[in-house]
Amino acid sequence: MNAPVPELPETETIARDLDGALRGAVVRSVRVIRSDVLRGDPRARPPHSAHDLANECERRLTSAAVRGVTRRAKSVLIDFGDAGRLVVTPRFTGALLVDGTPDDAYTCLRFDLADGRVLRYHDVRRLGTVALLAPDAFAAWESALGPEPLDPELTAERFSGIIRGSSRAVKSILMDQKRLAGVGNIYANEALWRARVRPARRGAQVTHPQCAVLLGELRAVLAESIALRGTTFRDYRDAYGGRGGFAERLQAYGREGAPCARCGAALAATHAIEGRQTVWCRSCQR
Repeated sequence: MNAPVPELPETETIARDLDGALRGAVVRSVRVIRSDVLRGDPRARPPHSAHDLANECERRLTSAAVRGVTRRAKSVLIDFGDAGRLVVTPRFTGALLVDGTPDDAYTCLRFDLADGRVLRYHDVRRLGTVALLAPDAFAAWESALGPEPLDPELTAERFSGIIRGSSRAVKSILMDQKRLAGVGNIYANEALWRARVRPARRGAQVTHPQCAVLLGELRAVLAESIALRGTTFRDYRDAYGGRGGFAERLQAYGREGAPCARCGAALAATHAIEGRQTVWCRSCQR
């Protein structure tokens, strides 16, 4: 099974931890150790070099204060006011850690705070990204993302339009960040199992009532996972190095061959959808 990428519950947990810990904190100094994780404004021509991005990050964030930390899609957003927003997308092994004792060999960015604490971006495989974006660049980045599944403004009717407006597999639609932000492989599997919808079913074939059920189940599983601080199999850690507790609640993801908790049939699995493991019940999910 491929290592899962932190999704909405995991990044939401990190963002909430950091908001409580860092709001109002002032950065005394910044050190970019591994500049290959940095990204700039994708619209810049010519693109900024890693060296330039490192210098800009160190210059703009030194003495900046944290106004707040939030989440968008699978990214953690640290608001530094006029200095810009730091958009951190952890992907497979990235972590934002306050104090603690991470392995310095994997620390990519280090923020020494005026109160003596240290915030690190730690990434073993360096597949995550960190981008310091000015307001216009941030707006462009955010505009490419779909609505948030937990946003009350995402009505069942609008969600139904997102699902039924495509002929792709419904699981692919749920994971498409341009259509719906924050959902990845773990929670797409879980929501579809709960809603009794076959993952390979074409979006256009899902009925309006089924879409309403699917949205409700998706919101429920996301909220439950957030309450348990996300799902840890191997790499994901919260801002203090702790593990998420939702793995024991999973009914589909990672349970290939196990009996379905609803009907007892053996759960099937395939990698045919987006190359990621899809687990479903042939008996329950239609």
